[in-house]
Amino acid sequence: MDTLRRILTRIDGKGYGAYRELKGRCFHFPFFDLFADGIQSDPFAPPSRFRIRVSQSIASFPEDTYSTPSREVGTRDFVVRAFGREAVRVSERRGRVCVDTPGQEVIERSTCQINSRYVEMRVFVGLPARGRTVLGRVAQEILCKHIPRLVENTMLFRNIDRSALYTHIQTCEDADFLRSRLGDMGLCGFVADGSILPRRSGVDDRPLEGGIPFRSPDSLRVEVDLPNRGRITGMGIPRGVTLIVGGGFHGKSTLLNALEMGIYNHIPGDGREFVVMDGSAVKIRAEDGRSVVGVDLSPFIGRLPGGVDTGFFVTQNASGSTSQASNILEALEAGSRVLLLDEDTCATNFMIRDRRMQALVEKSKEPITPFVDRVRALYRDFGVSTILVMGGAGDYFDVADTVIAMVDYEPMDVTARAKEIARVYPTGRVDEGGGVFGSVRMRIPMKEGVDTSKGRKDVHLKAKGTKTLIIGREQIDLSFVEQIVEDGQVKAIGYALAIARERFMDGRRTLREVAEEIEGILQREGLDGISLVPFPGDLVRFRKMEFCQALNRLRGIRIKRG
Repeated sequence: MDTLRRILTRIDGKGYGAYRELKGRCFHFPFFDLFADGIQSDPFAPPSRFRIRVSQSIASFPEDTYSTPSREVGTRDFVVRAFGREAVRVSERRGRVCVDTPGQEVIERSTCQINSRYVEMRVFVGLPARGRTVLGRVAQEILCKHIPRLVENTMLFRNIDRSALYTHIQTCEDADFLRSRLGDMGLCGFVADGSILPRRSGVDDRPLEGGIPFRSPDSLRVEVDLPNRGRITGMGIPRGVTLIVGGGFHGKSTLLNALEMGIYNHIPGDGREFVVMDGSAVKIRAEDGRSVVGVDLSPFIGRLPGGVDTGFFVTQNASGSTSQASNILEALEAGSRVLLLDEDTCATNFMIRDRRMQALVEKSKEPITPFVDRVRALYRDFGVSTILVMGGAGDYFDVADTVIAMVDYEPMDVTARAKEIARVYPTGRVDEGGGVFGSVRMRIPMKEGVDTSKGRKDVHLKAKGTKTLIIGREQIDLSFVEQIVEDGQVKAIGYALAIARERFMDGRRTLREVAEEIEGILQREGLDGISLVPFPGDLVRFRKMEFCQALNRLRGIRIKRG
């Protein structure tokens, strides 16, 4: 610490570049070490990157707080949140220190590391200046006074709220256990009784105050014994084809939105702590205007006018139906076992062709096979379940295994009633599916189609929120990849694409195999394993599903048949 003080005193009043003297150095404090990994070039550049490392001989986190992946991720998340709250209080005075803090989800992130040897926090510090002149004494206050206080309050086990920490850890562990049990119970999703599903607004993901607690229908209620909480009850969503029906504003989409976020764990008090989904679930929608390269659309779309071959479909401007067909087949290619759809964001002509339209436009003139005629074969042939919000097309009653009606935010099992209605009021439509789903063809991505360079930079990457990834000179639109929830996931996907291009896109590996290679790195080495900068503090874990979705939306991608 004394060395750091001397440097900051000496450079006080010098040009901003004098701060570079700190870069790469380690400064020893009485109970932690401070590493200066990256120093900003000017006051307006992204903030400087520091690491705080506390030996476990001092931090003293018990082994049971990081003994399993669930507990480790939960503890890291808890400590990051605690540090972030304290840093905000410091920043109210100086506006200098921050960490990459989470939202409602508990996801592995690179911000904090905990193991048997140390606890490490990766922080961002805006080094102070007046104009372009170093404010060395203010920097001393930040680095030598405020940071030690943050460390003492949030990174030493003796000073944190132990009860809150263990509640956080155990909630994560129970949710992971519940998710791992879904397959054995014949379920693809679960919603615990008492859950609060509505959110405050489209920009505030906290639970709605006064939200109606979820209560499962008796016929779908299941019991599960969790390792920490013990026995809980809730609605199990069976594998197969499930419809969520009901009037407008009664909670259909709210339930589906909770399920699509059930791939993640949530913090205690979120209301969705035990709303869990199969970890491979993918939200599907129409996406007019997206590019599609090399997808075999033949299960849904036959030869198009002009002789366009849909067995290796290529377009830079997909329609609603072709984009939705592509999204489904790409999800299957990536290994998804559950598809989530909301009719509000689907292409109508892709979802259904009723009897009257079949009579007016004969099948030989209609290349689209609607989803209603493929959804059962999708489950029968591939074991892929579908959960579908449907308020306007009762034709799906014929193909559904389970029908859940939402009435005033309360679910009811109306499967028997829906089947009786289907019997009494037959649609008269002709099944156009032909009995089998068809093939899901693997594709091979070529490295030549992933250009990460720009100008003199071999790798140029930039994440702009959760909606846009800039890689090289190309901008990938992720607006409709709805299960990305943090900026850090987008940045991490960018790094993964660069790693995949150099190491795994060899002209032999399929897209799924490339994604699985990246997944293997993440499992073995964590997010540091894909980072192009040392000790990143702002990367967040993603699934291979989102990796594939980003790669598929790269307009310059080149594909060959697998």
